[in-house]
Amino acid sequence: MANEMTEALQALAEDRGISVEKLFGIMANALESAYKRMPESYEYAWVTIDPTSFDIRVFAQDLDEDGEPEGEEMDVTPDSFGRIAAQTTKQILTQGIREVEREMKYEEYAGREGDIVTGIVQQTDSRYTLLDLGRVEALLPQAEQVSMGPRSEGGNRIKAYIVEVRRTVKGPQIVVSRTHPGLIKRLFELEVPEIADGIVEIKACAREPGHRTKISVWSNDQNVDPVGACVGARGSRVRMVVNELNGEKVDIIPYSEDPYDFVAKALSPAKVKEVRIDYDTSTAEVIVPDFQLSLAIGKEGQNARLAHRLTGWRIDIKSETQIEEEAQYAGEEWAEGEWIVDEESGEQMWQPADGSAAMSVDEWNESVGNASEPADSADAPADSEEASSESADEDSAESTDDTPEAESTDEADEASSESTGDTDEASSESADDTDEASADSRQDDPGGSAEDGSDEVGASESGDESGADDHSADSADGEDTSEEE
Repeated sequence: MANEMTEALQALAEDRGISVEKLFGIMANALESAYKRMPESYEYAWVTIDPTSFDIRVFAQDLDEDGEPEGEEMDVTPDSFGRIAAQTTKQILTQGIREVEREMKYEEYAGREGDIVTGIVQQTDSRYTLLDLGRVEALLPQAEQVSMGPRSEGGNRIKAYIVEVRRTVKGPQIVVSRTHPGLIKRLFELEVPEIADGIVEIKACAREPGHRTKISVWSNDQNVDPVGACVGARGSRVRMVVNELNGEKVDIIPYSEDPYDFVAKALSPAKVKEVRIDYDTSTAEVIVPDFQLSLAIGKEGQNARLAHRLTGWRIDIKSETQIEEEAQYAGEEWAEGEWIVDEESGEQMWQPADGSAAMSVDEWNESVGNASEPADSADAPADSEEASSESADEDSAESTDDTPEAESTDEADEASSESTGDTDEASSESADDTDEASADSRQDDPGGSAEDGSDEVGASESGDESGADDHSADSADGEDTSEEE
């Protein structure tokens, strides 16, 4: 009988993966519980089992008023435990074995967080996917899934990254992920022996699950090319990783301690012309040719985002044309903003030129450090413009109506017209006098004075012509001319 029980326990221990000593302890606890359910049993009792002879003994002690055991140990082993005690022993033994198994499973996977496992898809719905890992099941939440395509069908094998191991009443709950960047590192460790041996290191990894991944690699051996080791012969190694990720693109970039070179390579496959680093703001300004600008930014900025996560630098990508325009307009001064009127409140607001939210007058005064009252500051822009326009209109009106230049111009025109009339009259009178003098001279000296008379007539005619041409001469000059003639 003893040999049969011992062999049975050893077979059970091998089947469940539990040691024989633990099984003996579980059986002793089950028999103790069965004894305490028997009538007239001692409250403080325990069971011992001889592993060699399989001899079962029950010992007990009395309890004092404080509940502490006292007196000698007594052998209270019953002749038979009975049918009910046997059923109780079986139930407790089964439950104890299950608890030990759960604890062993938890200890097995508790230290494997960050490791990669291979599971078989058991069940898939909108909330999660169950993966059979053998002895336990893993939970793949919907948030940790990517578009797995045909691999999401039941019965297919997929690899996942262990994120968390939880202890629950029903046993350990293992949460796995297909979107974690650590999955990329573990897949490369499986495919690249140099990474598993520590010759090649994965310095950083940036990933957008289902679309694109960038990793930077570094070699501790100068004779080993880190990029070539990860790519493999004709891309065989990286192709295995891409197939496991259902076609997700993987960019392998050599790591560099020089930030200029590292940022330029991180934007691969775009070709970078120049990199400018600002250590104060941790910003890298990257200059690329015009035809490489869209490639450097990527679809919806994907390439630039992954390069930022990979390098840790804030990357600002500009084309050569943009740099030339910035250099051309570098000396220009642009308006910092303008005053606007709020449609709802009707109050004046300062709208900055950078597109930020409009500020009230008080906020604007605080920002510029102005200590004047808000009302004066608010009316200053509009009042100054109105005052300048009104003063300009009044000055132009007064200068037009009341200026002495206008009066002097009118008086000059009148004096000019009067002098012109006087000159004409004087010229006509002098002409008549000349004619009369000529006639008298002809009568007195009809023969010898003809030449003199012609000269005088010519002089008078020239005088008339000059007087007619000079209409703008003064009246005083006309009178002097007539007297001289």
